[in-house]
Amino acid sequence: KEHVCPCCGLSTSKIHDYRTQKIKHFPINHKEVILILRKRRYVCTCGKRFYEEYSFLTKYMRISKELLKYVCNEIRQQVSFSTVAMNCHLSLSTTIRYFNYIHYPKPLSLPKVLCIDEFKGNTGGEKFQCILVDGKKNRIIDILPDRKFSHLAAYFSSFSKYERQKVKFFVSDMWKPYMEIAKAYFPNTKIIIDKYHFARQIGWAIDNIRKRLQKTMTPTLRKYYKQSRRIILTREHKLKDEQKEKLNLMLSYSDDLRRAHWLKEHFYNLCHEKSYCTQRTDFWDWIKIAEKSGLSEFENCAKTFRTWSKEILNAFKYGHTNGPTEGFNNKIKVLKRISYGFRNFERFRNRIIHCD
Repeated sequence: KEHVCPCCGLSTSKIHDYRTQKIKHFPINHKEVILILRKRRYVCTCGKRFYEEYSFLTKYMRISKELLKYVCNEIRQQVSFSTVAMNCHLSLSTTIRYFNYIHYPKPLSLPKVLCIDEFKGNTGGEKFQCILVDGKKNRIIDILPDRKFSHLAAYFSSFSKYERQKVKFFVSDMWKPYMEIAKAYFPNTKIIIDKYHFARQIGWAIDNIRKRLQKTMTPTLRKYYKQSRRIILTREHKLKDEQKEKLNLMLSYSDDLRRAHWLKEHFYNLCHEKSYCTQRTDFWDWIKIAEKSGLSEFENCAKTFRTWSKEILNAFKYGHTNGPTEGFNNKIKVLKRISYGFRNFERFRNRIIHCD
């Protein structure tokens, strides 16, 4: 068939010669497939010689488009580049080079519910990387190279004021730079502290009381309390009858531990209350009781809750959490572990978004 000359633009059907080339195709039944292609080379009246175009082969490539799609699809799974290279019968460097063709640009808009969190990536010279998630659609928006205020400020300032006003809820943990970013660039949003991050303050407080009491116990009793740590931290209604008996025996040893356990159960109960008005009233009552409990651990906890009271009450009122973000963080940890880490941040970022 006629082909257009890339030099002068005229059509020609005159064949100059043939050349044989090996093309790798996607595997069939895990077996390597190689196509032996007899390529035509045309000659134009202007003297230009050029190869015939093929629908299944990109210019200058030695693998078919189907194999390239197969490689990109395999990389979407929670597997290492080495596994993909072995399954596709390619070298590791070739597989990585093909993946480098994939690039996900910076998003053009921001979601209504913006969730932000960090994870330990150890790539690009930084210990922590930052992840942005759409809390409503449960999808990754972007991965940032670090969680520093300066970088976050430069990133969010690149969006227009109109786009930033679209964000109605800003969900994060108690990392202060996140709060400063939210107040500076999203002044009209509702800032929400993730439920897990303020609820775990209760677990830390009662566990610190257990550790403090253990120092005054005999070695045998100290060992018993240490091994029974989970019983103290677990909700009472989730314990079996035998575990409840052990709990009552442990609480009878110390008034401090008994008061701490009551405060823990009372706070978890108000977290599951359906009425926001009741939650708000019980929350402030709990803070007042904790401040007068005589337990320094819960007094510090109450001080923290009073400092972040507005953001915690927003969590009760609107119900948005960082649950989807924590799920993505778990997948990132698995990806990093099976790949034995990443050095190149851009490749790490593209791999995370590609898997999503």
